[in-house]
Amino acid sequence: MKPDWGALPTESRNPRSRRLDEMPTSRVVALLIEEDRRAVAAAARQSPAITRAAILAADALAAGGRIFFVGAGTSGRLGFLEAAECPPTFGSDPDRIRGIMAGGEGAIIRAVEGAEDREDEGRREGGSADKGDVVIGISASSVTPFVRGALAAARDKGARTVLITCSPGRGLKALADVVIAIPTGPEVLTGSTRLKAGSATKAALNAITTAAMVRLGKSYENLMVDMRPTNAKLRDRALRIVVTAGEVDRAEAERLLEAAGNEVKTAIVMARTGLSATDARARIARAKGHVRVAVKGKA
Repeated sequence: MKPDWGALPTESRNPRSRRLDEMPTSRVVALLIEEDRRAVAAAARQSPAITRAAILAADALAAGGRIFFVGAGTSGRLGFLEAAECPPTFGSDPDRIRGIMAGGEGAIIRAVEGAEDREDEGRREGGSADKGDVVIGISASSVTPFVRGALAAARDKGARTVLITCSPGRGLKALADVVIAIPTGPEVLTGSTRLKAGSATKAALNAITTAAMVRLGKSYENLMVDMRPTNAKLRDRALRIVVTAGEVDRAEAERLLEAAGNEVKTAIVMARTGLSATDARARIARAKGHVRVAVKGKA
């Protein structure tokens, strides 16, 4: 049975933009930003569900599991972006946090006709998850067959599941262990969920991954201490982090970072404790990656 797409909140017409084509450009821009702000506020009201998803993700990664972001169209691209940003920001293994896109990776750049309707392909992708993994389905409408198929197959395999949607409604709890239903309402441009639905979804994804990584010890204070200094800007950031967290000058930070093999965490612990790189790594391992615990010597 096909869903009644016209009844979905994300497909409804926004009364505030009925005369969109007659508005001056400045008003169009203002309205888009106003609606985005409302959407992100709606995401904030889903903080309890987002928190549960972040804990599921952190626990899965801590136990050796994987995170899969599954979506189609804009939702799929947002999932791929989230997965791609985790390795440089948090030093995570790219094989353990992955994006799955309806139509394959080529659909990130160019739409693949009918890809989101292929529930069987979603089931095949979701079936690659194992017990201990977390599959996060992203569907602004909540009815995308590819995403529903992936979530159903993942649950059959014993994986934990999360659904992020912008169309709250009955029956969603049957689709996933955690449902993040953000009532963003009608778009300024009717049906264009790359707008405020996309903004709210991105806010939820940012919160899930960042909170999960903080829980795993990927930050010290508010510094990204597992980042990878893979270019000039990031190299400078790494040095500044070691200067700040290690309480040393830049020259010493450069020396420590080189001795630590560009491992920011290791350089910080070396700076704060006087340990060698080998001993600092061992202490960080005993502290399960938490720099604060390693510096205090309680590990």
